[in-house]
Amino acid sequence: AFMYKESIQIIRDPSTIMIAFVLPLIMLFLFGYGVSLDANKIRIGLILEDTAPEARSLGYAFQNSPYFEATVGQHRKEVEEYLISGQVRGMVVIPIDFGTNIQKNQPALVQIIADGSETNTASFVQNYAEGVIAVWLQNQATEKGIDINVQITAEPRVWYNPQLKSRDILLPGSISVIMSLIGTLLTALVVAREWERGTMEAIMSTPILISELILGKLMPYFLLGMGSMVICVAMAVFVFHVPFIGSLLVVFLATAIFLLAGLSQGLLISTMARNQFVASQTALNVAFLPAFMLSGFLYEINSMPTVLQWITHLLPARYFVSILQSSFLAGTIWAQIIPNLLAMSCIAGLFLFLVVKKSVKRLD
Repeated sequence: AFMYKESIQIIRDPSTIMIAFVLPLIMLFLFGYGVSLDANKIRIGLILEDTAPEARSLGYAFQNSPYFEATVGQHRKEVEEYLISGQVRGMVVIPIDFGTNIQKNQPALVQIIADGSETNTASFVQNYAEGVIAVWLQNQATEKGIDINVQITAEPRVWYNPQLKSRDILLPGSISVIMSLIGTLLTALVVAREWERGTMEAIMSTPILISELILGKLMPYFLLGMGSMVICVAMAVFVFHVPFIGSLLVVFLATAIFLLAGLSQGLLISTMARNQFVASQTALNVAFLPAFMLSGFLYEINSMPTVLQWITHLLPARYFVSILQSSFLAGTIWAQIIPNLLAMSCIAGLFLFLVVKKSVKRLD
């Protein structure tokens, strides 16, 4: 009967539907289209101090590269202001003696200047520019019939994400962040709202047991969260075309355990903060932000300070991210999935235990 009452309340409450179904869609679109670690078109300045055919040929290689959008000039001062203002992220300088040195078979230098205020983009500028020069040298050797004696040939192979699309890594991880927010926020706000409106007093006056109260609160929102997960997985696969190799059964088993932890955490917050504003801020700080920053979804855990690495072991989102990324891109790898499932189960059990201990049938 209490579950039925909660279900009717969910149907009549537009904010709950917004959190469960509209919020995941908005966040998926933001993560799918607004967040990208790929750099396909980097704005650079191209300074052609030399007008020899070799210099112009290399300049054309940079202008025609799919990775660069080049602003061409003949003097550094023409482009330096763009670099200072952030309109370009690097400069490639072909010096005045470049063509002469090439013709004399002497070392010819090309200067690459990158904006170090964005370290990731600066690395792209350096690596892409070196790649353009290497391809140009190969083409020059082919045109002139010169054999290039290469002792070692590298043949790179990329596993799990062969096209190196950041979206294919970000979206599975973003689902865990979305579910962290939904799971904790739903129960935290709903119970806090009942305290504010005084309906919790009426519930306390009934003969319902604490265990029944907790179960009645958890189950409807658990089913709501599972429905949100179905939408998130379907959006990732059919709208954003993220490959899915693993097992849906494993994914939804992991989701069930993860939601149990999140919903229990939300109930625990609501028992301590009986105000919706306080509950929402607490949910954001203890669920969303740690899941976003410390789960390994966006930032590599091994690159964090040791203390933060220890803290990540307390976050269920860390294990959920690993399971989702593995299921989407690598398949069902039990050696990785089982330890993560066990760790999430322990955390969920701990939160559920704390909720039972902290929840009492009294108004003070």
